[in-house]
Amino acid sequence: MERRRSIPVGIVVRRTPGATRWSQWCWRAVAALPGAEDADWRELRREGDAVEFHAATGALVLHRADAEAYAENLDSGAPSIWAVMHKTGEADRPFRLHALTASPHEAQLTLETGEELIERIPLTPALAGWIAEFVETHYEPEAFRKRQRAPADPTAFANAKGDARVRQASDVFRTPGELKPRGRSGGGA
Repeated sequence: MERRRSIPVGIVVRRTPGATRWSQWCWRAVAALPGAEDADWRELRREGDAVEFHAATGALVLHRADAEAYAENLDSGAPSIWAVMHKTGEADRPFRLHALTASPHEAQLTLETGEELIERIPLTPALAGWIAEFVETHYEPEAFRKRQRAPADPTAFANAKGDARVRQASDVFRTPGELKPRGRSGGGA
């Protein structure tokens, strides 16, 4: 049984005019292309000022250890993959694809750094089926087991010795006894 599985996935990025004067363009990953060939910001479609590019193709790798996260992703209302992109500083190629993941946990960990652009991309039915097949092979949900408390011992309070792991000679709820004065060593009055 294989421990991991991989497929090339192309990322489609849409460029639209910015909403403020401080941002000329707004970039957003909008689609995934399973089984896509390599691409380097190839223009796919233009509608007025909006342009879609096949920005890059990366490997979506599924690991057996993350099968539970993939199952949670598929069971969510909107199964997705996440594209992690780094800024390049170039005007015509502003982002470089760093990673693809189908694990919401991994995407959340990447979000915490704040350095990358992370985009949620809806799964295509073919990609969702491919991930579901991997999950069926590698994931067995654990049955919920409610933790059982030990039954109460009504005589434990009567003995009042406190924690059984700590040695106590007598009742832990006792009143401290009177302190006996210590005698002086040495001569008389």
